[in-house]
Amino acid sequence: MHIDIDQDIGTGQCALTAPDVFTQDDDGYSTLLPGAETGGSPLLREAARACPVSAITVSETVG
Repeated sequence: MHIDIDQDIGTGQCALTAPDVFTQDDDGYSTLLPGAETGGSPLLREAARACPVSAITVSETVG
């Protein structure tokens, strides 16, 4: 799974929706927690859908 976050915009909604995947930096921008791309959190896709500025993209990778 690949998770992409637009680092130029952000509202922090993803950190509220999936706190086991996302956190916020001191400026309020979201970042991935270590290991989040391999964790498979059930809230990951919900956080991407809930993002009001569409800053998160989740895609499946073919290995």
